[in-house]
Amino acid sequence: MAVIVTLEFPGVDEEGYRHTFDKITGAPWFPTPGFLAHAAGPDGAGGWRVIDFWDSEEAYRMFARKTLPILQETGLTSVTTRIDKAVEVVVPPPG
Repeated sequence: MAVIVTLEFPGVDEEGYRHTFDKITGAPWFPTPGFLAHAAGPDGAGGWRVIDFWDSEEAYRMFARKTLPILQETGLTSVTTRIDKAVEVVVPPPG
């Protein structure tokens, strides 16, 4: 079952997000199986919000284990994670 993963990073700005994002997307294992889509932006309270779509919670959790060392390296360890069932996820076909 597809899931919506919402990550809240209090106190993180765009520079901190981009630095971490670049390290994750530059890793040889990215993108990982099950990844569908990603969106990110300021949360309106001085932090950063990430919303990802995954084809399953297990796929997301495998990805999260791979990203943990990067998050620790870049200092983005204060995070709140919420995982919700997705009733519908629509992404355009490639090309």
